[in-house]
Amino acid sequence: MSSGGPLAGRTAVVTGASSGIGLATANLLFDAGALVHGVARREEMMRSGAGKERLASGRFVPHALDVSDGEAAARFVEEVGRRDGIDVLVLAAGTNVPDRNLERLTAGAWDELISVNLSGAFYFIRAALPHLREARGDAVLVSSVSGSWPDSSGPAYQASKAAMIRLSRAAGFEEHERGVRFSAVLPGIVDTPILDNRPEPPPKEVRDLALKPEDVARACLFLLITLPPRAHVPELTMLPTALQALGKTTGSSPSGPGGDR
Repeated sequence: MSSGGPLAGRTAVVTGASSGIGLATANLLFDAGALVHGVARREEMMRSGAGKERLASGRFVPHALDVSDGEAAARFVEEVGRRDGIDVLVLAAGTNVPDRNLERLTAGAWDELISVNLSGAFYFIRAALPHLREARGDAVLVSSVSGSWPDSSGPAYQASKAAMIRLSRAAGFEEHERGVRFSAVLPGIVDTPILDNRPEPPPKEVRDLALKPEDVARACLFLLITLPPRAHVPELTMLPTALQALGKTTGSSPSGPGGDR
């Protein structure tokens, strides 16, 4: 496939690239011309989602890695950065658990959600920072409206997503003079496999009205290629038109809109 496009010559690292928003974003960045290093625990699923044509081009490179392993993340980022540089970092790895209510949430589940959703983002940002500085690059953190508004996604998920927003804000505040832009994308409900982890997965009529992974991927692409370097969007909130309004609490049952993505 041709490497022409607005991101030709740039290198992107995308976590959570085996499904959902991460996979859709990795594919879209590839289609925009980038060399994409996809990161996920499920490499075969990532390969299948990328497709034979993208893989054959050599510009979509899948890597099996657990983002919550800080040492492995650092080694991986340093290897990629040394060889290809890093212009774009998209942090889309995320998880949730069925037993998410406070009275049923275990310490182990709390640790898992914080380590994947939040610590994983930090590990990659910290390791990639020298390369992002050199490239005057961009980091996009895929958070959730659950980080800003209460819903039924559970305290651990909401805490991790709220902390991602604050991590993005703080990093952007510190790094803006070096030309590195940090943005947080806050989608509402997105029709991805994470919805199957709800105590009651939403029905088809709700999924049909939800955002699609490609919608969020296009929001990421907007942040990366549409704005000139002098402009910065720290946070971008997006909702499915038919399901949600900010601050609306009705319909936030385990199978209703919520903020899982």
